Amino acid sequence: MVAGLATEQSIVIPDKMLSDAAIAVHHQEVSTIDPESKQVKTSAGQSYSYDKLFLAMGSSPFIPPIEGRDLEGVVTLRDLVDATAIKKRLASGGKQIVFIGAGFISMEIAALLAEQGGDATRITVVELMDRVLPLMLDGDMAEGVQRYLADEKINFITGDKVEKIIGQNGKVKGVLLASGRKIEADLVFLNIGVRPNLELARDIGLEMGDYGIKVNGYQETSAPDILAGGDCVQKYSFITGKPTAGQLRGPAVVQGRLAAKRLAGFDISFPGVLDAGGCKMLDMTVTATGLTETRAREEGFETVSAIVDSRSKHGMIAGMAPWRLKLVFDKNNHRLLGGQIVSRDIAPAREIDAVSAFIFGKKTIAELTTFTSACNPDISSEPSAEPITIAAEQALQKATKS
Repeated sequence: MVAGLATEQSIVIPDKMLSDAAIAVHHQEVSTIDPESKQVKTSAGQSYSYDKLFLAMGSSPFIPPIEGRDLEGVVTLRDLVDATAIKKRLASGGKQIVFIGAGFISMEIAALLAEQGGDATRITVVELMDRVLPLMLDGDMAEGVQRYLADEKINFITGDKVEKIIGQNGKVKGVLLASGRKIEADLVFLNIGVRPNLELARDIGLEMGDYGIKVNGYQETSAPDILAGGDCVQKYSFITGKPTAGQLRGPAVVQGRLAAKRLAGFDISFPGVLDAGGCKMLDMTVTATGLTETRAREEGFETVSAIVDSRSKHGMIAGMAPWRLKLVFDKNNHRLLGGQIVSRDIAPAREIDAVSAFIFGKKTIAELTTFTSACNPDISSEPSAEPITIAAEQALQKATKS
């Protein structure tokens, strides 16, 4: 919507769609929940009883305590209200734009605005870590992404921190970095992360974890007859078993479905998260799943990895686009830990879903050397050039040398 590619109506689920499914919709703020009487009360004075209650309270943007964060022109992007305000601001002439944080939301918006804004728009991305998309990509994969976006006139400052947002007469004028550098800006995007909305859950005494409401595999909380899912609950990494935030759309959708199945009498447990995600920036698509090699080593894994350059079509077919795959394995048990794809075509980037399936299946290096993709010269490289298989072949040699 910010770039004019979608309308408000296409983003919001119409109430009629829900009411046609016999779902009553009430637009009210819940003020209190009484688990003893099983009553939900709203700020409008309404009261609703329940047999089972599902909490899907989501999250809110995390706004760090940076001086100047309240200035006009400092924005976050989390919901439709934010998008509408940003669009209005851009229409009024905001052309010097600074993004704080180089996560996937920042990078997608920056790329869209670079494409829409033309030469008059100056975009700068400031990232504390040493690369773009630091939670998705290792440095050896992020380097090409940053180079490509820099060629598209997006400026990057990595390894530096915004110390202060500078203003004049209540409006943004720029940012001051820890290095002492100043950057002019009339619009500053804060996209550093989100925090779960937990006030109601805390008020009724639900057990909490480090990352949100504690739930079991069936989305049940510590209170009888109250379930929860999505950004407001703590999840667990499928790979490490450790608590994690896992605040992505995919896990939220699955948790909602599993809670419904639980109420219908099924016993299907949530398997944990891989933090699989992706983003599209101009004609480059980036996807990732599981652990990066950097993160795997931080978690104590000894790793072996392989990077393979591939192509979207057979080399003899016109229109071939390059793509690159990285796979990360545990050197000790040879299990797949994670994968990253950087592609100049959308279709190859979806191969990350196969990588996710292999991780959930606890596949090893040797097992992946036997993987065969469905192939056709128009839609993939020849079978001998399937990058997952080649990456496994390379990793096998590395893992068995020592």
